[in-house]
Amino acid sequence: MTKDDMQFEEPEIIYIPDEDGNEEEFEVIMKFEVDGSDQKYMMVVPLGSEDEDESEEVYAFRYEEEGDDLKLYTIDDEEEWNMVEETFNTLLGEIEDED
Repeated sequence: MTKDDMQFEEPEIIYIPDEDGNEEEFEVIMKFEVDGSDQKYMMVVPLGSEDEDESEEVYAFRYEEEGDDLKLYTIDDEEEWNMVEETFNTLLGEIEDED
């Protein structure tokens, strides 16, 4: 299969203000729920750099959707962070196994 044969989804882009109030662009790379929890999480990467660097930062947020509004919450609890990281790595491994 060539790259032309593959269908690419339009990336989901969100804007997150930094501490100075400047909005930064991020691409949502994955949304998921953690088993046994009703919490939703998303993994995002910053846009703006044309270099596709393997070591680019990935950020995780807990989120809630209310109509068209998206509320993001940082994950400060170490136990919650470990749960999110483990789920993300498991899902990423499943995606890589499909390729």
